[in-house]
Amino acid sequence: MDMRAAWPPLHAGGAPTFEQASEADFEVLLQIRLVAMRSSLEQIGRFDPLRARQRLAASWDPSMTQHILCDGQRVGFFMLRRTDHALVLQHLYLMPFAQGRGVGSAVMRTLIDESNWAGLPLRVTALRGSPANAFYLKHGFVRCSADEYDLGYVRAPDRGAGARAATTSPKG
Repeated sequence: MDMRAAWPPLHAGGAPTFEQASEADFEVLLQIRLVAMRSSLEQIGRFDPLRARQRLAASWDPSMTQHILCDGQRVGFFMLRRTDHALVLQHLYLMPFAQGRGVGSAVMRTLIDESNWAGLPLRVTALRGSPANAFYLKHGFVRCSADEYDLGYVRAPDRGAGARAATTSPKG
């Protein structure tokens, strides 16, 4: 039985939209992170709301964070940090009812477009054993590092994408 059917409906085929986060959004985003990560962290005995708060607070920058909206409903968020050598996806979380419905793939296509436009690789880290690992591999990421709890991935920009890029970023 698919438990997602009991969650609020999402418009089929509707592309997610993004809204800039602010300092005032931290608690809401923390709750999204806790709900999205709980199952994966419980499986390895590492679910700890206090540690989750500390980890998010240590890296969170609202100027680099976007709410993910579907039909005007907040379903998740991502934080994309630009360095001199890469775009680093530090956070990407979706509420369980939005998972498996193409929302994450639509967000990832936008982030890949941003990587192509910038001519920079896209990097991400995922918890070992998380369904996110298969998601990143499906979107062309290659594993490049590993530690006790996390796996690192990188996706090179599409060949020639920088030369084809428009003068404006895909996000506007």
